[in-house]
Amino acid sequence: MKIQLPGNAKLLIDTLTRAGYEAYAVGGCVRDSILGRTPGDWDITTSASPQQVKEIFPRTVDTGIQHGTVTVLEGTEAFEVTTYRIDGEYEDGRHPKEVAFTSDLMEDLKRRDFTINAMAYNESEGLIDAFGGIADLKKRMIRCVGNPTDRFTEDALRMMRAVRFAAQLGFSIEEETKAAAAELAPNLARISAERIQVELVKLLVSDHPEEIRTLYEIGLIKTFLPEFDEMMQTPQNNRYHCYNVGEHSIVALQNIAPDKVLRLTMLLHDVAKPVCKSMDQNGIYHFYRHPAKGAGMAKEILRRLKFDNQTINRVTALIACHDQMPSLREASVRHAMHKIGLAQYPALFEVKRSDVMAKSEYGRKDRLEAICAYERIYQDILKKNQCLSLKDLAVNGNDVKQLGMGQGKQVGAVLDRLLDHVLDHPEDNTREKLLNFIKTELKPE
Repeated sequence: MKIQLPGNAKLLIDTLTRAGYEAYAVGGCVRDSILGRTPGDWDITTSASPQQVKEIFPRTVDTGIQHGTVTVLEGTEAFEVTTYRIDGEYEDGRHPKEVAFTSDLMEDLKRRDFTINAMAYNESEGLIDAFGGIADLKKRMIRCVGNPTDRFTEDALRMMRAVRFAAQLGFSIEEETKAAAAELAPNLARISAERIQVELVKLLVSDHPEEIRTLYEIGLIKTFLPEFDEMMQTPQNNRYHCYNVGEHSIVALQNIAPDKVLRLTMLLHDVAKPVCKSMDQNGIYHFYRHPAKGAGMAKEILRRLKFDNQTINRVTALIACHDQMPSLREASVRHAMHKIGLAQYPALFEVKRSDVMAKSEYGRKDRLEAICAYERIYQDILKKNQCLSLKDLAVNGNDVKQLGMGQGKQVGAVLDRLLDHVLDHPEDNTREKLLNFIKTELKPE
């Protein structure tokens, strides 16, 4: 099998080889090349020690030298070059206490997580596949190198990575690997929120976000998102739904673009339904005020998982308004756009469509048509450049003060009243009309 190495990756491997060392492309770049995917980066493994690598290449950075990794800069590209190593005992469920460098490629490959990531390649030796990586690629399978209990005990994050790779590649997880993950799932609690967040986002924005279900089935998700366990156990006994809360959210994930904010929104948009559930005299379930409650719960969850404030604010704002639907009149839509905030559009329409498509077929056609009409009116309002906020008013606070309408909060109240009027009557947003409105309707002293 021949893999086309990019120019600078080939240059590094050839340079190390000429210096008398072994060197191979290794891991994900080899896997992706075999699958016909474009690797995001090219990692290199070598028999040269970190110090020897630094002596060979003039531009290096000590990114992980204690674990044998030196970043080599070549042109505008950066390559991680790691010395063959044997990992010592893992004491924190994530990192080895110590590593020992070795000259044996096989020792290095057998410490890796999955067979499809334990292949190496250079042009002189060809593909090195000692653990059946090619066979597992053909089977579309995620399988641990060696004993899965050992691999997951060494590094608990590998359990989540198994599911993430399944989501990204459309693969299944081999049964022994899955069973070991289910047994050791509680160990994931030892992993930092930051590392879990990275894996979760990669899974969510993949082609198969429905693999979130596997995290639930194995028991992994309860260690960092127990609220989702509750969602998966909460039925929705009404005619608008055909799934429980969790399954509805999974289907919604599949019906929206692979964007971090949108996928997180659909994952958590109904997170409060389990705590907001009520039942009427006919046995029908209701979930009153779940969007507002859900926005607050989502904020706590996303903070717990160490998401940045911008992501938290965007996701929680969309959750808070995902169920709102103004009457299909221009004035009502203008008021909605002002109240909800322009920052939530046009993403809100995608969220609403995704939500509807994950419900039963009852009323679906009418709901989708209403969303389309809502979006058309929204677009028309934008084209007309109509006033939607205080900053767009044709008068300002100084104008109000000059008419004797008070100071401070009184001025703010007048401006709010003017905006409310303009949202109903956009044609009145001129300086002359608004000043006249103040004089005739608000009666300055």
